[in-house]
Amino acid sequence: MSTSIKNLQTSEQVLFNELSQLIEQSKQFVIVQANSTLTLLFWHVGKRINEDVLQNKRADYGKRIVQTLSAQLTEKYSRNFEAKNLRRMMQFADQFPDLEIVVPLARQLSWSHFQILIPIKDNKKRGFYTKESIERNWDKRELFERNKKHLP
Repeated sequence: MSTSIKNLQTSEQVLFNELSQLIEQSKQFVIVQANSTLTLLFWHVGKRINEDVLQNKRADYGKRIVQTLSAQLTEKYSRNFEAKNLRRMMQFADQFPDLEIVVPLARQLSWSHFQILIPIKDNKKRGFYTKESIERNWDKRELFERNKKHLP
């Protein structure tokens, strides 16, 4: 094979590799953005329901509104809004009450991470596992394994 053909193939391969890397980076960016957006949506849903339920301060009302909203939202949007998931969103907003803290966390952790962190009632332990997940880049399985003893 001539040198010019080899150089052309090498040049094409370099171009292909660079374009592939750009595409993969863009795909990863979209995944992170979508996850962050969904996580923030779930926080807002939980916060809004908490505000309504807490304002009325009646347990029966709270159970009823969650069931009613769940049926309506599930029918319109999907199983993501089943009653157990709405309660999890409410816990999320309760356990992570500051939106200014949630926004950067949602860029670094998936909703799956938060589902593991939410049941930890001790703020220091939850903060520890949140920080470790970010600093050590733990996926949800690693976080779950490390956090097992704190789950209900």
